[in-house]
Amino acid sequence: MRFPPSFLDEIRARVPISDVIGRRVTWDRRKTQASRGDWWACCPFHGEKSPSFHCEDAKGRYHCFGCGVSGDHFRFLTELEGMSFPEAVERMAAEAGVPMPARDAEAEKREEARATILDALRLASDFFRQTLQEADGAKARAYLRDRGLNSTVQKQFAIGYAPDSRNRLKEFLAAKGVGKAEVEAAGLVVHGEGIAVSYDRFRDRVIFPILDAREQAIAFGGRALSADVSAKYLNSPETEVFHKGQVLFNLASARRAVKAAGTLIVAEGYMDVVALHQAGFEHAVAPLGTALTDRQLDLLWRTVPEPILCFDGDAAGLKAANRAAELALPLLKPGRSLRFALLPDGKDPDDLIRDSGTEAMRGVLVQARPLADLLWMRETASGTFDTPERRAELEQRLKGLVRGIADESVRRHYGQDVDERLRAFFGPAPSRRGQGGGSYGGGGGGNREDWRGGGGGAANGGRGFERGGGGGGRPQAGR
Repeated sequence: MRFPPSFLDEIRARVPISDVIGRRVTWDRRKTQASRGDWWACCPFHGEKSPSFHCEDAKGRYHCFGCGVSGDHFRFLTELEGMSFPEAVERMAAEAGVPMPARDAEAEKREEARATILDALRLASDFFRQTLQEADGAKARAYLRDRGLNSTVQKQFAIGYAPDSRNRLKEFLAAKGVGKAEVEAAGLVVHGEGIAVSYDRFRDRVIFPILDAREQAIAFGGRALSADVSAKYLNSPETEVFHKGQVLFNLASARRAVKAAGTLIVAEGYMDVVALHQAGFEHAVAPLGTALTDRQLDLLWRTVPEPILCFDGDAAGLKAANRAAELALPLLKPGRSLRFALLPDGKDPDDLIRDSGTEAMRGVLVQARPLADLLWMRETASGTFDTPERRAELEQRLKGLVRGIADESVRRHYGQDVDERLRAFFGPAPSRRGQGGGSYGGGGGGNREDWRGGGGGAANGGRGFERGGGGGGRPQAGR
C-alpha cells in the first residue's frame, strides 16, 4: 500500500537509523562518533575487511562507499532482510509508536497484482533455464558455446532458451496455476485487439533475465537465433514492475564488484556484459537496447562518480557516445562525470576478448577519455580552422556546450578548460614581421585525433592534449 510521506518521515524522525542497522552490524569503534550520530561498519551487503559502510542519524540514511548501496530505514529492511515495503513500514511504525494509516484497498490490490506478476516472471525464468538444458535447447547451447560462454557464467546469469513455440510457456504457466491476466500483465504473451488467441512473446530466442535491486526477475531480453526475424534483440514490454529506462542490466551484481574495480563499465548489450563478466570484468552493466536515460545515469552516479561508457569503435558507437555526452552534460556536478572508451576496428567486447585477450580489453579501459576530451574531439574532428571566422565558430560551439551545464562550479571549470584548449590548439599569434601577414595560429586542417591512440586522458590530468604550442591547430596526444 502507499503511505503518506509525512507518516514515513515521522517514523524516520522517531527511530535513529543506527538503531535499525546496529542489530545487523558491529560498529567500528575507531571511526564511529556516536555522540554525533556518525556510524561506520563493515558493509552487511558485501564482504569486506575494513569498514566502508556509513550511516548518519541526522539524515536517516546509509551508504556504502564500497559497493554503492544506499537507502533509509525501510530500504535496509527490504534489501537486507527480504521484507516487502509494507512489512518494513509496519515493523518500523510499531517500533516508533506511530499508528498505521487507514488501509487503502485499491493500493493493496495493486501490491497484490505486483506480487503475482513477479511470481509469473520467476516461474518463466525457471522455464527458460530448464528448456535450455533440454533437447529443444540444443541450438541455443551451440550458439552460447560458439560465443565462448561457459556453463558457469550461463548459470550465474540464469541464461535460458525460449522454444520455437507459440504456447509452450503459456501452457507451462497455466499448469502452475498462473492466470491469464497475470501472464498478460507480466508481458510474457502478445495479446490485445485483433489477436484472437494470445501467444508467447519470446520464441526461438536465448533469454537473459533482467533483475531488479533485489535480484528478482522483472523482465527478459531475448536474442533471436533465426536470421529472418525483424528484431535480433527483443525486450519485455513496459509493465507494472518493469520500466526500461529505469533499469540497467546486471546492476545489482555489478555493484558488488565496484570496490575492487573502482568503477562501472557500461557496455552496449547483454552479451557484452556476460562476456566481460566471464573475462573478469564483473563490474559491467548495460542499458536495455536503447540510449542511456537520465534515470540510468543517476543509477550509475549513485554507485560510482565516473563510470566508463564502452562503445563499439564504429560510426554507430561514436554516435552513441555523443548522445550519452549530450545527455550527461547538463547534469554534471562535482564528482559526477563520465569517461569514454571506444573499442578498435568496430569490435565489441566479446570480439576483442576472444581475438586479443583480456589484457587488450583492459588496455582499452585504461585509455578511457574524460567527457571533456570527447566533446573537444567531436567539435574539432572534421573541421578546418584556417580563418578567424572558423575559429570563432568553433569557440562559439564549445562555449555554447559549456553554458548548458547547470552546476555553476563545473560550468566555470569547463569554461577554463575550453579556453586552455583553444589557446593550445590555435597557438599564439605569429609575429607579422617578415611573414607577409601570415594567419593567426596556422589553423590548418588535419585536426582529427585517433580516439584509440595514446591514452593521454589519464596522463595529463584528463585533458588528453598538450597545452603549449600551436602546431597549426592540430591536437596532440598527452604525454
